[in-house]
Order: sequence, then structure tokens, then C-alpha cells
Amino acid sequence: ERVREFLALHMHAKQADSPILCLVGPPGTGKTSIAKSIAEAMNRKYVRVCLGGVSDEAEIRGHRRTYVASLPGRIIQGMIQAGTANPLMLLDEVDKLGSDYKGDPASALLEVLDSAQNNRFVDHYIEIPMDMSRVMFIATANTTETIPRPLLDRMEIIEVNSYLKTEKFHIAKEHLIPKQMKRHSLTSSQIAWRDKAIDDMIEYYTREAGVRELERTIGKVCRKVVLAITEAEAEGKKPAKANISGRNLTEYLGRHKYMPEDKIGKAAVGVARGLAWTTVGGATMEIEVNLLPGGGKLSLTGNIGNVMRESAITGITYIRSLIGSKLEEGFFEKNSIHIHIPEGAVPKDGPSAGITMATAVYSAITGKPVASDIAMTGEITLRGRVLPIGGLREKLLAAKSVGVRKVLIPFANKESLSEIPAEVTEGVTICPVKTMEEVLREAIVNQ
Repeated sequence: ERVREFLALHMHAKQADSPILCLVGPPGTGKTSIAKSIAEAMNRKYVRVCLGGVSDEAEIRGHRRTYVASLPGRIIQGMIQAGTANPLMLLDEVDKLGSDYKGDPASALLEVLDSAQNNRFVDHYIEIPMDMSRVMFIATANTTETIPRPLLDRMEIIEVNSYLKTEKFHIAKEHLIPKQMKRHSLTSSQIAWRDKAIDDMIEYYTREAGVRELERTIGKVCRKVVLAITEAEAEGKKPAKANISGRNLTEYLGRHKYMPEDKIGKAAVGVARGLAWTTVGGATMEIEVNLLPGGGKLSLTGNIGNVMRESAITGITYIRSLIGSKLEEGFFEKNSIHIHIPEGAVPKDGPSAGITMATAVYSAITGKPVASDIAMTGEITLRGRVLPIGGLREKLLAAKSVGVRKVLIPFANKESLSEIPAEVTEGVTICPVKTMEEVLREAIVNQ
């Protein structure tokens, strides 16, 4: 939508300033492809400048001509390569800029990416002011966390989210499969794809936010088909048409790489289902809590980070303040609490599992089961308030994939629901909550 607005502005006002857009999202979600498409739509020359690992300031500003083997900076080199003063320049992987004793290239980019200053950008090699205001800069990054704040302030951030399963299906069917068939010189008379095969490739052979692995998987199937055709022709036989379906997919790709997450079971004591955001999309996690006699200790296992550890302590403190007076005297001194988050080898961190851990602890202490068809996400405070979280779309998608019927989200995230596609929320009841008491009322059976 933002790109369309920009294109409309350029058609309406010829002297409009070019914005500096930064596409931020996981790998394989098409950030570079979007930039290339914009260049084609605007009929501008496309130049890609890869900034990953660049740690020398002279790579941006150029070398002084007094040095041996001096060169202009990458920005000027890109304009020379394009042969025009107004190309579309893609600054790829801007979050991976380095810095060392040779200077800080991120600071050198500040002048280039500031529309108020870059109309007289001076490269050390050329030493003539260059008007960079007509160049359309588009930057890409996987995360904004490693981009310096002054540089981030000069760019307009556009989030490129991970793809839904249905989006991946259509991308594969309409773009990736024709592309791979053309690359492998295959025709529709030699290979046919069933929808179930595409679904199974997405479900059992890839686990990613983008579609790069999916494209490689399709390419692997195409190579197997090409091999079978070549062998048949070598033996003087007519090659049979390959029908790729869910039934014979394992013949081409081998056994399943990934198994689907556990579907919902029965209500259990001390087990609550949380929702997490990962670089490959959303995931659900069952948090388990056990009470052990003696010690009065708290054990946390499952390769969790400091933020999640603090969330667990905060949740336990709130539960103690809530029901401590209803328990026998010295209950928490006589019993130890063990919280475990599978899978134990996968690193996990973040505050959004706070209400899930607190619910599981409450269930283990009171002996009341947690409803199995409920998942939840939200940060907990010491006084039991539920704070907002990020990655809501991916988390809701993960909940739906395991058959969850109700999802508890922070009330502050309610406004974000309008931006989420209807197919994600279809069949799932979204329940915004403000306090931990509301969470327990919804999640605990017979509360």
C-alpha cells in the first residue's frame, strides 16, 4: 500500500522527494524481489548494493585519490553502473553493517539517507557534490534491533510478514512450480502437480517464514523427474508422466522432515499451552509445572533466557499473592516448583509466555485442570496486569494449526485484530483480557 502511494505521488507530482524505505522481515519473504519489481514499475535502472559485512567507511564515502588502488564509494559506483542519476538503489542487508578501526559505515550512510543533506553528497574520490535526492533508496533488513537508531530514524520501516500457509500454496502453484519447471526444461505433459503434494511439501518438508526452502524442495522433485526421464530415454523407452501427489511424494523427497505439532488432548493439571513467535513463524508450546515436596525452590528448565526466567518469577509472585492466604501455612516453603518448557534443546526467550506460566503454576498448586482447547499469550506484571505482545498474526496461525478453539490475547492488542486476515481468525474465538484473574476465569476448568 505504501509503495502504491509513492508511485501515485510520483505520477501526480514530478518533483516529489524520494522516500527511503526499509523492508524488514524474515529471510525468503521477497524483500529484494519487491525492490526489483518497484524498479520495473517505475522504469528505473535497478542497482543492488550489498552491505553485509562492510566495515570500512571508505566503502560508502570512497577513498582519497592519494591512496594506491583508490576507488569511489559503493553508492557512486552504483550510479556509474546504472548510467543514470536517478536509479532505484537497493541497500541490501543494512542490519549487517560492521564497524572497526577503519570507521563506521553506518554513520557514513546517515548523510546518504538524509533527504535534507544528500542533495550535495561529496564522495572522497570524486570530490564533486552529487545530488542523491533523485535516487530512490530501498533498504532491506532481517531485524531492526542491530540497525543504529540515528540510521533507523532516517528510514521508513515497512514490515514484511512471514507467509501464511495458504499464501505459500498459491506462491508455489502460480510462481515457484512454473519457474522450476522452466529451469529444468519440463513440460506439463511430463509432470503434473496435485494440490495435496504442494500442501504436504509446505507441512512436512519446510519450516520457514519465506519460501526459499519450498522452492528448493520443488527443484528437488523436478531433478528426480528429469533423472527418471533421462534414464528411460537411455534405455529406449518412452518416459511415463510423473504425477506428483500426496501418496507418492515420499518417493521423491524421502521421509518427512518435520512432524506436525501435537494436537489438543484432554484437560490436564499443570499444563498450559502458550504461543510463541519464531523467525520461521508462530509456534505453540506446552508449559509443564510440577510440585515437589520439600526445599521451597524454583527450578526452570528448557533452555530459556533471562527475560522468560523473570516472567516465571513474576508470575509465581502474583499467584502467591492471589491464593497464598487460602493455602496451608508454609506451603511454598514446604514445596518446590519445577517449570519445564519443551523442546529442551531449542533456545527460548521473551516476556509473552508470562500469563501461560502463571496459569500452569496456578493449576499445579490448586489441582484444577487447564482447558485443553485454549492457548494464550501475554506479558504479566507483578500486580497481575496483562501487557501487549508482538507477532500476533503468526501466533494465531500457530494456534489454529493445532485445533485451538479459543485464544487469550492482551486487551491492548485488540486493535491489531483488524489487520489480520479473516482466514487466520476463522473458527477461533479471540478473547482479549486485561488482568490475570480474567485469564484464570477463562482457562481453568470449573474456576
